[in-house]
Amino acid sequence: MSLRAIARQSRTMHLRFISSTSFIIRFYTTTTMQLTKLFFCLLFTTLISLTITSFINANHSNRNVVPDSSITVPLGGNAWRVAKDTVGGTVTNDGIVNWTSKEVKFNVYFRVATKGNFKLWVNLKVADGTSKIAVSALKSTKEIAVSGNEVKEYYVGEWVAKDTGYVEVQVKAISKTGKTFADVSSIKLLGAAINAKTAYVKNNEGSYFYWGRRGPSVHLAYKVPVTNAEWFYNEVTVPVGNDVLGSYFMADGFNVGYFGMQVNSPTERHILFSVWSPFKTDDPKAIPDSQKIIMLKKGPNVHTGEFGAEGSGGQSYMLYNWKAGNTYKFLVRAKPVANNHTEFTTWFFAPELNKWQLIASFSRPQTQTYLKGLHSFLENFDPEQGTITRKVLFTNQWVADENGKWTPINSAHFTNDATAMKGYRMDYAGGVDGNAFYLKNCGFFNNYTVRNTVFERPIAGNAPDVELDKLP
Repeated sequence: MSLRAIARQSRTMHLRFISSTSFIIRFYTTTTMQLTKLFFCLLFTTLISLTITSFINANHSNRNVVPDSSITVPLGGNAWRVAKDTVGGTVTNDGIVNWTSKEVKFNVYFRVATKGNFKLWVNLKVADGTSKIAVSALKSTKEIAVSGNEVKEYYVGEWVAKDTGYVEVQVKAISKTGKTFADVSSIKLLGAAINAKTAYVKNNEGSYFYWGRRGPSVHLAYKVPVTNAEWFYNEVTVPVGNDVLGSYFMADGFNVGYFGMQVNSPTERHILFSVWSPFKTDDPKAIPDSQKIIMLKKGPNVHTGEFGAEGSGGQSYMLYNWKAGNTYKFLVRAKPVANNHTEFTTWFFAPELNKWQLIASFSRPQTQTYLKGLHSFLENFDPEQGTITRKVLFTNQWVADENGKWTPINSAHFTNDATAMKGYRMDYAGGVDGNAFYLKNCGFFNNYTVRNTVFERPIAGNAPDVELDKLP
């Protein structure tokens, strides 16, 4: 081989070596770049996955954490005036107004379903000058200075509700430079103790400022063991101290009427019996003659007439100053008669007089029935008395059929009105006390009875000792 051929072959091999080396370098470089991209891609994917997992876990763990939520409690339906007289400030649907007397205080109530802290603000305006007011709750008082004739929100402070139940907030005056202390429309609450289950009258739709301040009405619906119940007997005792102004202790209720005793004023009490007309109206003057309640007879000193505003019909009442602690007997009869009428008659027995007294007898048209829907109830009809608790005992209930055979009643289920069902007021209760059923309402007590709870009382009393054919 010539030197020229050897040189040519050497160059060829050198070029092949360089080419091979270049290929290896390119392959390595390309592979390294791809691995790097793959690494960062995997790293990025892992970070995204961890972030999403962390978010999901955090979101899941917070499902049971209830965030703070604020509520505004309007004073028009949740506040009461506290004073011995009737001047110097009052509560209207707008809240506290015309507040001029330092002696006048105001109590506001709400019920917490959760323990914890809450912060409180007041929404108010001052007609002129500057006022200083104090806000007390849970044995702690805080003071604020307020001014300005536009409604503003003033932060008062923070409290801790150590238990569930009602909280009383008292607003009282300290000083003023103007004519009035303040017009206070509402309070705002915020904190762990405040949530959707906090109970208060939320607004005035359906006139609930009025109904809410009256408080919840409570009822006992009796299980009647006979078909043709012509007679219903009940005994009523109002414990001493529970004869609160504005109370109606209704003993003998049925599907078209009611019969019981009331506290109408500090000096006046009624035995009241009413029957609704079959014509649906709140105006008794609108009732056609063919559907009017007809008064057949009445007892001595009994007033009769018509009523309206809650349906309409015939009404009777006797002035009688019954006494708390004594037991009174109530008897009602439903007698179907000719011409599609039913006669409803009531009698009242006072131990002080030791005799049965006729209250009244009404004939109801378009009705052919014995007693249906037997019940008792307790209500407060005076909104200013909605802060006072009252209790009543009902015992020894009996029904008699059309033949005069008596059968005891010992079962009843507890119900309440729309104010309670809405959760606006929760100071209601019922149950068994000894041999008696009882009902209790108002006053912002904490333990309430679940609606539709069924109670049974011991049968301990004797059948009514009443000569039915000799009643007046």
